[in-house]
Amino acid sequence: MKALVTGCAGFIGSHLTERLLEEGFDVVGIDCFTPYYPEDIKKRNIAGALKQKRFQFIEADILDLKEFPQVDYVFHQAAQPGVRGSWGDKFEIYVRNNILLTQKLLEFYKDKNLKKFVYASSSSIYGDAELPLKEETAPRPVSPYGMTKLAGENLCYLYHRSYGMPVVSLRYFTVYGPRQRPDMAINKLVAAISKGDEFDIFGDGEQTRDFTYVSDVVEANLLAAMSEASGKVFNIGGGNRITVNALVELVSRLLGKEAKIKHVEAQKGDASTAILHLRQNPWDSIDLRTSRIDLSEKKPERVYAFEFEPISNSSQSSYYFFIEIHGSGQLRIPAGRGDNYLQGALYQNDMPQDGQLQFGLSYSADKLFIGLVFLFRRLGRR
Repeated sequence: MKALVTGCAGFIGSHLTERLLEEGFDVVGIDCFTPYYPEDIKKRNIAGALKQKRFQFIEADILDLKEFPQVDYVFHQAAQPGVRGSWGDKFEIYVRNNILLTQKLLEFYKDKNLKKFVYASSSSIYGDAELPLKEETAPRPVSPYGMTKLAGENLCYLYHRSYGMPVVSLRYFTVYGPRQRPDMAINKLVAAISKGDEFDIFGDGEQTRDFTYVSDVVEANLLAAMSEASGKVFNIGGGNRITVNALVELVSRLLGKEAKIKHVEAQKGDASTAILHLRQNPWDSIDLRTSRIDLSEKKPERVYAFEFEPISNSSQSSYYFFIEIHGSGQLRIPAGRGDNYLQGALYQNDMPQDGQLQFGLSYSADKLFIGLVFLFRRLGRR
């Protein structure tokens, strides 16, 4: 089997290239070393692959090429990254590298009997879309970058519909891990704390991200390539959200150094979510009994997720309880892992006894007051 990996010297592309070689693929990699970050970093990324006999490297701009190699699979990772840099006169670069480049590859391979064309998209296509983010959620990108990645997805679908191309688009959620680009948050955070430098937090730091480890993204690419799926999009995420503030606290604790934080104005194009994730002892961090949500302002749907341990904790697992609030005022209360794990009742008065779960609410036409109190026995605490 033979595969083409575009952007093979990048963060994700280099990991994907190595994995394909390990799986026995012959791999052709294309990269033009765009100046978005230092070239020497990218060359280090592919140093191992260059030693492999089954790896062929082409240093070239895809838009300058007339022909591409005959392969079974195309993994299109090449793109111009960065949300904040996609505004203004730099937008032309994003159109060129994210849209025109994608169209050229699709046009060339439309009749080449590919087994699969896997396109690397981004969660940035969602922007401020309503939660929860599912593949069927209508995209609402809030940055030019997100718009160009969505355009790439649409091109893939057009070629699937018109030419029967076996395409799959993967929407990556904030990938991290070894070889992470120097402009990415975790890389910058670790470097700043290690050196004792200030780290800028845009806004209040309560925006959340679903970080995804790079090996999981690589695995998703292989699964997509070998699947029967065609003309589909898939979210690729870790499934665990964390606020920027909580991330800073976690990295500080792991490094054993205090972070020097500077709050700056929120940037255009940064998507934020309204998910509140309380860990273990919710009353230590916030009093939800005083939380109010004004639905008359037609804010996006909100999902509040609370982690707790069930009263009978023989499995020593954590479970999740979700409240979904929709712009229409509709309230849904689904439970993670089955309703049988929820023990308690509706209350609006005294605190419950130890070992009970309690929630209370009152509702009017444009206001929703939610009070939640969680008390649980610490049985089998890890």
